[in-house]
Amino acid sequence: MYDMWCSLILYSETKGSILYELALIWRDLEKGDFDRERLAHRLNAQVKRLLDLSTEYGFDGNLWQNYLTFLMVSTVHSFGLACERTGAADGTINEIARQDFKVFLRLFHFDFSPLEEALGIKTLSLLQDYRAVPKREQLFNRDISECVRTLSAKIAGAKDENEVFALIEEHYRLYGTGLFGMNRAFRVRKEGELVFEPIRNVDQVRLSDLVGYDLQKKTLCDNLEAFLSGRPFNNMLLYGDAGTGKSTSVKAALNEYWARGLRVIEVNRYQFSLLSEIIAHIKARRYWFVLLLDDLSFDDGDAEYKYLKAVIEGGLETRPDNVMICATSNRRHLIRETWKDRSDMEYDGEIHQSDTVEEKLSLAERFGCSIRFSAPDKDLFNRIVRELAARHPEITLSEQELLSLANRWEIRHGGLSGRTAQQFINDLAGKLDR
Repeated sequence: MYDMWCSLILYSETKGSILYELALIWRDLEKGDFDRERLAHRLNAQVKRLLDLSTEYGFDGNLWQNYLTFLMVSTVHSFGLACERTGAADGTINEIARQDFKVFLRLFHFDFSPLEEALGIKTLSLLQDYRAVPKREQLFNRDISECVRTLSAKIAGAKDENEVFALIEEHYRLYGTGLFGMNRAFRVRKEGELVFEPIRNVDQVRLSDLVGYDLQKKTLCDNLEAFLSGRPFNNMLLYGDAGTGKSTSVKAALNEYWARGLRVIEVNRYQFSLLSEIIAHIKARRYWFVLLLDDLSFDDGDAEYKYLKAVIEGGLETRPDNVMICATSNRRHLIRETWKDRSDMEYDGEIHQSDTVEEKLSLAERFGCSIRFSAPDKDLFNRIVRELAARHPEITLSEQELLSLANRWEIRHGGLSGRTAQQFINDLAGKLDR
């Protein structure tokens, strides 16, 4: 197995992976001079990693084959990037890929029994027909689970590396390569180099779940349709009262459009210095990225908004066509304004205060698509309550009783908003489920 791993080219940068560690264990076994207990401990550590991976992604069946498939589709390399953009064109890289896939096909059917017999344990063989404990759907990304398990079964039945090549090339062409092809949403962090961290448990809300705000949803979708179709589009600002569905609308749009290549990357206000680096990483990929600046606002002393202005529009480099910036905020202009900003008289050493107003307003003006989410009136609030209650068969109250309780709830819990309505329904349904 170690010689097989050493022969890999496209997948050579997998040191530290389960495959690599098992290959080292096999190498030490073949040397003959090994400590059995220590080698068994190393093997069990890799078995645990396989089990942890299966729990995270909802794998079952042959975990070893599922793992190898996951490794192939999540590793970024030149062949995968070429397939992602244009499909596999004729070239030397195709023959290199076929050599790697020939190795993987052998690994798919690798016999671990000599290792288990030498160590007197039976662990890896148990993972070839693994039956996972039933788990709640939201505990793992079902899209990844089904995709990997389906592809794994096809590779296991392939007769040669050419069939594996066709299967993997099709996957790269349809879904892309690496984490961007396997996940919908991401956070970023800086650890020497930029790291994109997948958000596994994305809220499964749909746009149809959001009651009311039809014009806002249409404006949002029209701009995203233009974005995904390669037509001119605008950066978006969703602003308005708290609890009216601004962030939820973005999450719902992600669920509607992710199959067309939409991806969302959350960026908080303290990471604005990373925006240029983030864009540099994603601008050449085949996906459509929304950089989400959620719940964005600035106070008087904050200077980050000036940096954001330059990144959105005004730098030397043209904004990539596959990157949109979307901000949500309770403030229309994002930055807190004071009455002193609205005077041309000197105040705190500032001679032309109207210039200060213009500077602050210019940030919001860089979002060409501004969508206002206002607090619902009483009629819309009652409609939201009725429709949310209809999704819970256990709620059998009359409409009059339901709305009376809802109106009492909103008075004590923040006023009229979609969030307040949802919290009321959650509380009511939770009590009835007891």
